[in-house]
Amino acid sequence: MKVLAIETSTMLGGAAIIDDFSGLIAEVRLNVKSTHSERLLTEIDHIFQQTALNVSDIDVFAVAIGPGSFTGLRIGLSTVKGFSYATGKPIVSVPTLEALAWHLQYCRYPVCAMLDARKKEVYAALFKWENEGFTRLVTEISIKAEKIIEKMVILTDEKIIFTGEGSLLYRGKITELMGERAIFASLEKTIPSPSNVASIGIKKALRGEFSEPISLIPFYLRKSEAEIKCYG
Repeated sequence: MKVLAIETSTMLGGAAIIDDFSGLIAEVRLNVKSTHSERLLTEIDHIFQQTALNVSDIDVFAVAIGPGSFTGLRIGLSTVKGFSYATGKPIVSVPTLEALAWHLQYCRYPVCAMLDARKKEVYAALFKWENEGFTRLVTEISIKAEKIIEKMVILTDEKIIFTGEGSLLYRGKITELMGERAIFASLEKTIPSPSNVASIGIKKALRGEFSEPISLIPFYLRKSEAEIKCYG
């Protein structure tokens, strides 16, 4: 089974192809200064050229569904839907923060994945590795950084590993509130990974957890600025 995964939750996104038999085939990451719409399809085409594959060789399309950049999520999802409609192949959606935590599989401590949500807030979730996957101790939430840290301090007395751009942005506050209980992932593990999205996507596909393309929408967690201005 070959999975093409797209990750556009943050400014650093990309795409990857994984086969459940041979593993990672290709991965590309791109740091965009404007929008993913300008480079995403070009990079996917580059992957196909370099691997001698084409879209018809893909069995399942996986997409990071959010939370994250409103524009980025829409671009990623619309791209995957286009591939699905063109080929008739299914889609699996992968929660962005779970894919970010996937950098730290088999970790003995809980993992807090955090992305910058602007307005001095973060998108965050707390995960615990059990058996062959992560379970949620705190489900995805948009919240002030200090509030989610206080919540975790009450929830568990274990050390917690922090990852994601939010953990870099609020490292000082995390350390202030948690002291030596706070552990920070290395820089390469704070970046959303298309291959992680593909790996989780394969597991979901093998379990038959497909998403209906027509009804599938990004997991925003909160309203966009445009919605707030128009509807309050």
